[in-house]
Amino acid sequence: MNNSIYIRHKRKIYLEKGENTLPNKYILNFLKNIERLGFTFSPELVEIVTTLSTEDLKTFYPQLIRDLKENVGAQMKFNPMYPNFPEQVKEMSEKELYSNAFLHYLGDWIGMRILPHYEKKKRKPLKERRKLKVLDLGNKEDFEAIFTNFLRAKTSISETDKKDIKWFIETYREDIFNLVPDEIPLKENIALYIGSLLKFNIESELEIQKYVQTATDVLRIVTAISEGDISLAENTKFTNISRKNRRLLLQTLEGIGNITEDMLRYPEKWKRIGEKLHPFEYKNKFPKCFQAFDTIRNDQPFETFNSKIEKYLKTKDISALICLLKTRAGEFARRLDHIVRISDNPEKVVSAFQEVALEVSNPVLLQVKNHFQERNNPQELRVFFPKGEVGKVKAIDHNLPIIEEVICQKIIAVCDEALIKKFENYPPLGNVFIDENLKNYTIPFGQRSASKALNTVARGSRIQLPEGDTIRFFIYWKDGISRTDLDLSALALDENSTDPIQIAYYNLKELGGYHSGDITSAPKGASEFIDIEISKFLKRGMRYVVMCVNSFTEQSYCDLPICFAGFMSRKSPNSGEIYEPLTVENKFDLTANSKVAIPLIIDLYERKVIWTDLSLAHNLSAHNNVYNNLSSLSIINKSMVSIKKPNLYDLLMLHIRARGSQTLDISQADTIFAVDKGIKPSDIDILISDFL
Repeated sequence: MNNSIYIRHKRKIYLEKGENTLPNKYILNFLKNIERLGFTFSPELVEIVTTLSTEDLKTFYPQLIRDLKENVGAQMKFNPMYPNFPEQVKEMSEKELYSNAFLHYLGDWIGMRILPHYEKKKRKPLKERRKLKVLDLGNKEDFEAIFTNFLRAKTSISETDKKDIKWFIETYREDIFNLVPDEIPLKENIALYIGSLLKFNIESELEIQKYVQTATDVLRIVTAISEGDISLAENTKFTNISRKNRRLLLQTLEGIGNITEDMLRYPEKWKRIGEKLHPFEYKNKFPKCFQAFDTIRNDQPFETFNSKIEKYLKTKDISALICLLKTRAGEFARRLDHIVRISDNPEKVVSAFQEVALEVSNPVLLQVKNHFQERNNPQELRVFFPKGEVGKVKAIDHNLPIIEEVICQKIIAVCDEALIKKFENYPPLGNVFIDENLKNYTIPFGQRSASKALNTVARGSRIQLPEGDTIRFFIYWKDGISRTDLDLSALALDENSTDPIQIAYYNLKELGGYHSGDITSAPKGASEFIDIEISKFLKRGMRYVVMCVNSFTEQSYCDLPICFAGFMSRKSPNSGEIYEPLTVENKFDLTANSKVAIPLIIDLYERKVIWTDLSLAHNLSAHNNVYNNLSSLSIINKSMVSIKKPNLYDLLMLHIRARGSQTLDISQADTIFAVDKGIKPSDIDILISDFL
């Protein structure tokens, strides 16, 4: 068991019932200590804890506290430049603020760390009361289902989830086969699973025969062994492969159908992999492999599926194009908009798509449905999230020509019909209660770039803010191999994403925003805070506040020993400590290979957090287009607040239509979908395995 993983994914703990009775004072002190971190135990868990021996408790308690502190960021000491923030910054003169900053920056030039010294005043006790996060009693089967569910996922999983899968494989070794599902739908997860077996020297030949079907599957496995990007969006430095594994992978390639065409999808990667697999040493034993690598290495002519598509598009041979695309339904779905636009008979295109819709994956069907639902609605921008392990966003002008609404509605109906037919084969749900607030949460389609967070939800979700007039952003980091200066800032924008107000190291107080002071190095750790007084920003006409973290010294977050950020909601910002774990709404690690992070946007009108989880290149101007009168951050804000993504409510209503009946009485429900009960938006492993 690994309760660290269990708490993070399920907020559950597995404990064996003991044969003792702990004194009540132990339990009360125990609960009081974890309440300070924002957690409590369910009655069932309390009952089990009371049966532990004092020795068991001494083992269990310290690790639990470490896990809970890490979840909310309380394992570190937060010492901002101004220890009596925010009141100290509000009252301080501009002259003093400037003088302190000048001396601090001068220290960087002369190799000294110069910080102002102020006595920390005694703060009033924390006045906040918060709903505690309940830790429940779990069991071994439920814990192991985390591994099984992620392998059953029908969409990509995060880097943190991948690490958890590797932990299961390394820990369970040959016993892991008992937890592996019959089907692994996602190719990336096949590569992660097989690559981990090979890396940990666990016998995998039968598993390869069972799950590997294409040359690209083999490419992903080699990428996984090399700790590269198994989405294949980024280049990988391929590692050397043992002779045993080289023969196994070449043998696998030899048994696959048309490997040459598949390998030509990524010719440059295969050229470099050829240097590690040495196929020319085995040209007699594996002649197909030898020929495929020879074709790629010498750029020999070969007609591929995509080259045929381009030929038919160029000649506008729609009939031949449709016949070809029907052999690859997923590709048909992705090109559907283009083909409908160029066809003289869009009805025929839709009919052909309907014939193969059941072969399209559920995530793609849902995205096609959403695309055509929003297709003709007025929009300034089209927003894309490129595939890869870093969360990027691209926005371009929305200039697609209109498609007849009747055609759009027919495509939507085809998608619904196919999804419901598929969902009818899932286990029945019985009476179902569904919370309408799930309309605010998006479907977790692509989690590969998702940050490790206290509360994990899909990008684009809108989370209700609790009571309180002040939002407090925070960041903590330690230096990498050299001095590291991270900057926490906030950009306030009006309804149209214009009229910016900036709270940053060069503008510590403005309107109702206050910065705790710019710290330019963190040899022993550093922290910065920003307070946003919602009412004052609203009076000025501001609607959105963008949280942003920049690496001023150009180190990527992934190169830092520790770096995390988050936000709190505070009713009385001068009560309690500046960093109060109890008030933390979300804490997330910054670990991407990037230098700019935009984790969230606050919608002040609706009092909602828009979860963006973006990690961007340092040159944001790449996201500018004709809207060059706006800053790049303004364009990103406009993109993220206007994007329409498929939501959980609509997905789950399709499941109810297919295999359940809706009830408005939660007490009569066999299945509950809600923000804080039953199956929740944060239950990512369940959603991507059982409902996609």
